[in-house]
Amino acid sequence: MSRDYDLQPSASAAHRIDYRAELNDQQFAAVTAPPGPSLVIAGAGSGKTRTLTYRVAYLLDNGIAPENILLLTFTNKAAREMLDRVQSLLPVETRRLWGGTFHSIGNRILRHHADRVGLRPGFSIMDREDQKDLMDTVLASSGLDTTQHRFPKPEVLGEIFSLADNTGEGIKQVVHERYPYFAPVLEGILQMRALYAAKKLETNNVDFDDLLLLTLRLFQEHGDLCERYQRQFQFILVDEYQDTNTLQSELVELLAGPRGHLMVVGDDAQSIYSWRGANLKNILEFPRRFPQAKVYKIEVNYRSVPEVLTLANAAIAVNHGQFTKALRPARKGRGTLPALVPLDSPSAQAAFVAQRILELRDEGVNLNEIAVIYRAHFHSLEIQMELTKCGIPFAITSGLRFFEQAHVKDVAAFMKFALNRSDELSFIRLVRLVPGIGSMSAARLWDGWMKSNGARGETMSGVFSDYLLKLKVPRKAEKVWAQTCYTLDELLDAGGKPQPPAAMIRSVMEGVYEDYMQVKFKNYEQRQQDLEQLDNYSARFSDTGEFLSQLALVSGVDTDERPDSDTQDRVSVTLTTAHQAKGLEWGAVFAVWLAEGMFPNKRVLENGGEDGLEEERRLFYVTVTRAKDELYLTYPTMFFQARDGNVLQRPSRFIADLPSNLMEKWNVRSVFP
Repeated sequence: MSRDYDLQPSASAAHRIDYRAELNDQQFAAVTAPPGPSLVIAGAGSGKTRTLTYRVAYLLDNGIAPENILLLTFTNKAAREMLDRVQSLLPVETRRLWGGTFHSIGNRILRHHADRVGLRPGFSIMDREDQKDLMDTVLASSGLDTTQHRFPKPEVLGEIFSLADNTGEGIKQVVHERYPYFAPVLEGILQMRALYAAKKLETNNVDFDDLLLLTLRLFQEHGDLCERYQRQFQFILVDEYQDTNTLQSELVELLAGPRGHLMVVGDDAQSIYSWRGANLKNILEFPRRFPQAKVYKIEVNYRSVPEVLTLANAAIAVNHGQFTKALRPARKGRGTLPALVPLDSPSAQAAFVAQRILELRDEGVNLNEIAVIYRAHFHSLEIQMELTKCGIPFAITSGLRFFEQAHVKDVAAFMKFALNRSDELSFIRLVRLVPGIGSMSAARLWDGWMKSNGARGETMSGVFSDYLLKLKVPRKAEKVWAQTCYTLDELLDAGGKPQPPAAMIRSVMEGVYEDYMQVKFKNYEQRQQDLEQLDNYSARFSDTGEFLSQLALVSGVDTDERPDSDTQDRVSVTLTTAHQAKGLEWGAVFAVWLAEGMFPNKRVLENGGEDGLEEERRLFYVTVTRAKDELYLTYPTMFFQARDGNVLQRPSRFIADLPSNLMEKWNVRSVFP
């Protein structure tokens, strides 16, 4: 028989913070919530971080020891910033508080109890590159036949394993739903999973997912340790709860235990990461899993003007799976409605964005306060070209400049080599796409090519395959090598001259590259869309040399393609996907390509069902709530597709759902001198 006995917090001095004065009514209610489970729905721009920071301060101010508080965030930077702000509010040593990412906390716990889960002290944590190298080693010694059907590369295997771990789905389900083209090698993937797990234990290594999986297993299998940490973490706080996956949710709820002094903070309307395993049900079903939970809503928005906020509320109201709320503005209106701007074409859209940016700059808006937000990276293609032409500096937070991405450079390598048979760099790049051909094999192939008659003259008395197929390649490379050679043949016309760029891109894609992308890249479908758009864009060029020159000129411009670099001292417009824009804000936002099939994304419309469509709408909501002062909603009414010619574009259903009186329509026309 046992008895529960609670130690009361130590008596402390009167509150050192005037919480009522520092917080609005809704924030105050959440910050001063009594013990027990609680859910804080914090709308966009409503001071979520401030609320969470003051909640930590409030607990400390009421005598809760720092080591009895666990603060879980998605970045170590977020945890540090919150704890630094708490330190500035209270004379309390916050280093004793357990604050950090899920993975960092998991690592900290496992370091104390490694032996309980089969690890040895001093185990190593593998980064993505280490994980790839270990999988390469395992695959090489596995005896698996990867020549009959393309087998996923280590990066893709890692993604499959990670999704299975974080979602609680089996490997079979992940492959069936997300990677159906790997169904023929499913048994091999399952075998690799077991061999990889065994190799990690043998080498005393863990990957990032293990930090959570093994911590959860530790508590599930060792009740004494679970109870110990449940007693220690009297109060658990979780930031961005809408972004948690099944594994993270299980770990949090196990640590909270039956007493459940758990506060989770987030916004269901900003849940946009299901593609990487986030589970919206974690936040929506929290009150059901914790029947005693109190729900607090924070709805005063300090970021956006009323005109933007009213549109945002109307946009998200269409969704069914959500907590109902209505953001209220703290700012006064500007008297200017968000602009709805239909344009004739993608190039006209880019021209409008560039011209309006220059006008805003002349009106005193700093370029750092301007962002162009799009659903997919390929939507930035024409805009990058136009900003470059107009001399407008831009920083890309959504990744590399469009033309510097690996898959774009791979396809360009085929085209460059077709034009310049002395281009060693392009030759080496394209032949290394063939499985079984590494640096040394590629160098030998280059020497053999340069000694052949095919490398001489402006035209060939034959085709590429006449010369390249005579060169020796490793046995495992023979099949794909032959297909690569025949693909190069298709890049020339009957007279041995280069085909137009659009024809070349299609030949490379259909010949070898689409298969390569499936096994190489975990975001294969996104990259496929990029190349489809490159195909469409290239159709305006009849000469492949001119097309490649334009790509090279844009890639050579000094823009900032490093998303983690310090851009505060540089003046530049931000180009970003909507996913990357979450958590950021700008004075003026251009939301571009708001056409049906673009935003919402065509693949989601085809395969995502109602849940997928609602997530796309949440992504649109995130996009428009990034704007503080001005919002421009643009889309091209006509879109040229290389295979179908001009296609009429309908405006996105997200625009069609909005009352027309919330926007001012701009009728844009071209003026010729």
